[in-house]
Amino acid sequence: MLNKGLRDQEKIRIDNVLKTLHSLVFVPEKAFDQDQIEEALKDFGLNIESLVSISTNDLIVLLERLHLDWDQLEQFADFLINFSKENQFNFKEKAISIYNYIQTESKTFSFGIFNKIAATKAKLNEK
Repeated sequence: MLNKGLRDQEKIRIDNVLKTLHSLVFVPEKAFDQDQIEEALKDFGLNIESLVSISTNDLIVLLERLHLDWDQLEQFADFLINFSKENQFNFKEKAISIYNYIQTESKTFSFGIFNKIAATKAKLNEK
């Protein structure tokens, strides 16, 4: 377990990586800069190719080992959804699994996450 100071530093580092990832996929009408996304994912020990090939369970274990809290896990799942929108990659199933993991393991029901799961499943059924 990390002590309070290290835990705070780690939280700040993870938050900064997540902000970078979100800023790269929330750019309207602009192609994602995959090189920048790859660079940001390196902080999680990932790249786009490994994100495609990693199993959902292994991804969740990796994110746990990186000490992502519930909010950060949700932000990572949000990133996966947004990265899937205008891209050849489809990470929606992995995002749904992360949302379900949060609902189950946090022992707190969130209507926000419940709605994200429903919306993502609806998008999956459209295609």
